[in-house]
Amino acid sequence: MPADSRTGPQKKMGIHVLEAMAREGFEEIVALHDSASNLRGFLGIHDSRVGPAFGGIRVWNYRDEDEALLDCLRLARAMTRKCALAELPAGGAKLVLIDRPDLDRRAAFAHVGDVVDRMRGRFYTGPDVGTRDEDLAIVAERTRFVTRPDAEGPGELADATCAGVVAGIAAALSHLDGEVDWPRRRIVVQGLGGVGRGVAARILALGGRVVAAEIDPVRAQKASHELGIELVDPATELEQPCDVFAPCAMGGILHDLSVARLRCRIVAGGANNVLAKRIHGERLHERGILYAPDVVITSGAVIRGVLFHLQGRREPVSEIGGRIGTVLSRILVRAREENRSPAAVANDEADERIAQTHVP
Repeated sequence: MPADSRTGPQKKMGIHVLEAMAREGFEEIVALHDSASNLRGFLGIHDSRVGPAFGGIRVWNYRDEDEALLDCLRLARAMTRKCALAELPAGGAKLVLIDRPDLDRRAAFAHVGDVVDRMRGRFYTGPDVGTRDEDLAIVAERTRFVTRPDAEGPGELADATCAGVVAGIAAALSHLDGEVDWPRRRIVVQGLGGVGRGVAARILALGGRVVAAEIDPVRAQKASHELGIELVDPATELEQPCDVFAPCAMGGILHDLSVARLRCRIVAGGANNVLAKRIHGERLHERGILYAPDVVITSGAVIRGVLFHLQGRREPVSEIGGRIGTVLSRILVRAREENRSPAAVANDEADERIAQTHVP
């Protein structure tokens, strides 16, 4: 097609992709389309210079292709930082699929398996929001570069994530008060999916008080009945007085309006990319709310997965939690000493580690 015959949206999309890749240092963006399964999505490989790029498969009902692409870029970039801060021999990537009513799920994930296999080990994938065990099993039929959901895989990925989040909350409480003292703490958990429910269960077992908000009424009532969690209206979750607000659903929830509504002392949860923009980490800092960067405390699953795939060992979940707590404590101390936001310090430290690793 001649250059001057391109439509406005097509031209805008192309400029957006190339500028974003150059600005954030992406290696490759692959647009996925399979007419047989009606699959549409994106694979973003941010960095594979240190080792294979790791990133799960997210299936979500995106408004349009631009939103899906933006999510792919942000998540892949964050994965590289996660790996750097955890000192893993790996980089970051992400695969996002647009959930559509006409999606043939089995055929779509078979196609994904073929795409992953063609990368020949440059990219490893696994679970993320919207991906089921049966989906991963289909991918595993086509490639070995995937986290299997059975006994042959690393196992306990969700538990590793939950352990890291709770360790992060404990480190943040200790940083502020010199102690954790769970029985005195009130934690608001936003979202009772796999991670949110797991975080809530762990905190309850430690003696903390948990209240939760969940938009799915069936899921909310089930968790409340089985765990004894107090439920609050999702419309009021931000205004709940608490020690910790733990976002464990989708990202981008902290923006100008929501930050102003918070009545917590700490933000620390299992959601990825919880800040709508980098500036909102500064907004939290200005309000005196301690932010435990999600790029640190949500890294439990990738630690477990990378060490399993590249070193053949299953890192104990307790050790993963301890590792994450140590990293966060270091970042919080540096942030206090430099009077900077933990979000900015975490990003800088990750980028410093990446730059040092890539020195010729």
